[in-house]
Amino acid sequence: MALVRETGHMPTAVQIADRAGYSVRSIFERFPDLHALRVAATDLAIGEAKAQGALRDVEADRTTRIRSQVEARGRNCERWLPLWRVLNSNHSDSPELRQRIKMIRQLIVMRMEVMFRPELSVLGEVERKNTLVALEALTDFDSWTRMTEMFGLSFEEACNVWITAIDRLLPPSPPVS
Repeated sequence: MALVRETGHMPTAVQIADRAGYSVRSIFERFPDLHALRVAATDLAIGEAKAQGALRDVEADRTTRIRSQVEARGRNCERWLPLWRVLNSNHSDSPELRQRIKMIRQLIVMRMEVMFRPELSVLGEVERKNTLVALEALTDFDSWTRMTEMFGLSFEEACNVWITAIDRLLPPSPPVS
């Protein structure tokens, strides 16, 4: 994964072996092919992201929950963007990688369902689903890339764009009972 972050490309077996201090043969003793290694690396990354992505501020006020979710998502985008790019460039020939991409998106949506439960609870099923789809699209890796690379926004500036957009997209918070 370090090679992916450094190069932005899926490394070759030779590059992986050199970095690990092993022979290419030893790589293929553990994995039948590079595809299996990609899937294993993706699974490892998903596990790491889940472990690091503990929900915070779930019971806090709306502003705090939105900021907490956005900052966590921004950090994940910063950390995992190179792997996301590699996954998306190699998924067309791999049902396993397409499934992992779908799983990652579902995990993001599940997290937003928890973080924005009070606001989502006032919506009907279709409107709730559509709001979650819009939130996922809004906070996608590509959105982060456009803000930080294309428009040159800092981490804080990009977070503020998302915070404003999410606040406008979510319905008003229901009164606390």
